[in-house]
Amino acid sequence: MALRFVGIDPNTDHDHCPTVWADEEAGELVIQGWKASPELRAACESDTPANGTIPDSEEIIRIPARMVPIIRKACDAVEPSAVQ
Repeated sequence: MALRFVGIDPNTDHDHCPTVWADEEAGELVIQGWKASPELRAACESDTPANGTIPDSEEIIRIPARMVPIIRKACDAVEPSAVQ
């Protein structure tokens, strides 16, 4: 796994730190964020009825909008490996 740190929430308190990494080898983003509340999870499931429930192997996470530039940077990092 070629995991590369891309960025952390610029307003982090170092205890609750949404973070983004790029796995350039797999062409994937790896994101740490806050777990969704049961209410948000239910809203996500009801908003996409074709998808049904969210499997136990997946999770809904929240990250602050101020991290958009970090996510763009991570997307740029993995995009070349996804195009191969």
